[in-house]
Amino acid sequence: MVVVSPARRVVLRAAVAVSVMALAAGCGPSKPSFQGSDISGTNLGRGLRLTDHNGQLRTIDDFKGKVVVAFFGFAQCPDVCPTALAELAQVMKNLGPDADKVQVLMITVDPDRDTQEVLKQYVTAFDPRFLGLRGDAQALKQTADSFKAYYARAAGSSTNYSMDHTAAFYILDREGSARVLANNTIGAPALEHDIKALL
Repeated sequence: MVVVSPARRVVLRAAVAVSVMALAAGCGPSKPSFQGSDISGTNLGRGLRLTDHNGQLRTIDDFKGKVVVAFFGFAQCPDVCPTALAELAQVMKNLGPDADKVQVLMITVDPDRDTQEVLKQYVTAFDPRFLGLRGDAQALKQTADSFKAYYARAAGSSTNYSMDHTAAFYILDREGSARVLANNTIGAPALEHDIKALL
């Protein structure tokens, strides 16, 4: 029979305790698994500085505490933009009370036609909590560059034209850091999954 002295028992217990703590430290919260592309650490969107459809100047810091879903679009967009807004409205409905922790932003790439009033009527028709953002040419360029988003006016007359633009959702966490880039075809269930992962 092996006899262990009281002093040795104390040393052994301390060693076991240290081992358990080391294992527990390695079992911390794991990184969320996204269905969109993980863009953590890119700092996309930090340069956002635009006016919302209520006339209030906004930056990303204004939305701290909420998961932000931002995308570029315009009110006269025939298909991509209304589809995106409809999907996001469905996501908000599915989130229930957690929807109050999410802010959807549509950044217009067509500020000439998308006045404050036009934007307000357009985005709130999908969900009254959605915000439309606009700015002059310089402010729009600064914000788009911050997101590395593309936009350009397509062929047409001075009043009847379309806009080419990046068709993707940028999802930022509650600290205002970009975390997910999701293609516009990803679908509402995938968007809901990635938003929930950040709530």
